[in-house]
Amino acid sequence: MASRPARTPKVNSAGLSKADYNGRPTTLCKGCGHNSISSQIITTCYELSIKPWDIIKLSGIGCSSKSPAYFLGQSHGFNALHGRMPSVGTGALMANRTLMAVGVSGDGDTGSIGMGQFKHMMRRNVRMMYIVENNGVYGLTKGQFSATADEGQFLKYAGKNELPPIDLCIEAIVAGAGFVARSFSGDAKQVRNLMKAALSYNGTALLDIISPCVTFNNDEDSTKSYPFGKDNELPLHDLTYVPSFEEIEAVDYEPGEMQNVAMHDGSHIQLRKLEEAYDPTDKMGALHRLQWAQEKREFITGLIYYDDSRKPLDEVEMLVDEPLATLPDEKIRPSKDKLDMIMNELL
Repeated sequence: MASRPARTPKVNSAGLSKADYNGRPTTLCKGCGHNSISSQIITTCYELSIKPWDIIKLSGIGCSSKSPAYFLGQSHGFNALHGRMPSVGTGALMANRTLMAVGVSGDGDTGSIGMGQFKHMMRRNVRMMYIVENNGVYGLTKGQFSATADEGQFLKYAGKNELPPIDLCIEAIVAGAGFVARSFSGDAKQVRNLMKAALSYNGTALLDIISPCVTFNNDEDSTKSYPFGKDNELPLHDLTYVPSFEEIEAVDYEPGEMQNVAMHDGSHIQLRKLEEAYDPTDKMGALHRLQWAQEKREFITGLIYYDDSRKPLDEVEMLVDEPLATLPDEKIRPSKDKLDMIMNELL
């Protein structure tokens, strides 16, 4: 009996198969939401035809910060210290402005020890997709409450949480971030479309992704649990990311109606004009919506705030076009005469 010929893997426009975007096998708990997020990063970068070696992936400490090992095995990477991912990422991206950055942190790494670094990255607007894998607990150290845990929540090993939660989306907007979104690791389509938009944003794009800890925080009363996310997710809008090609125009259609639109790759998307549109460019409206959702224990997802008017840090600092990391010594080191002149000015 003749053997069936091996199937040739499908490749993207960069000539890479989806397997070229894989990392090492995960060591996280089975069912962990972080694994789903890693999977969507792989799919997103493959579908956008991003070359893995054009990406630097960065992380800090915690279960979330282990996950970059599980995607984009051919990318550059740096696993930083507790809460220090933003400053390490800023340095790397200032040295090589051509890199795309995927930063992965957790609610502990960002919301507690790294809060200061997080806030400054938002205000500096460094080019990075900043993902917070948010589960409300310190899973790596056996389930203590994190800064995003619900007030009044009870956990078997941690007791009752008496402190109010920090909303990282609110913190990001107040600090000056121009792209702020929230999603749920169980909503693969929304996560993927938000990632595509975040990677195309010219600055820091925060994705606060509720990623349930199935071991220490999966009780249905927790807003960070899988059951709560599935039962209470309220998308602000239906999201579809369209890459930059020739403009595709939809014919005019009425609110509530649906229309099929052909994409450049031959696929189709369905557009539905919402009856009551949410405006992600309204800063005060976004803050009010987040605060209201927190008080109502409402789980809203989608693009919460968007502002593309700010320049990214490398443009603010007027860096030269060629990456600093590739400039020869004679261009980055002052001559003896220049150095003597500088030193004499300090006398």
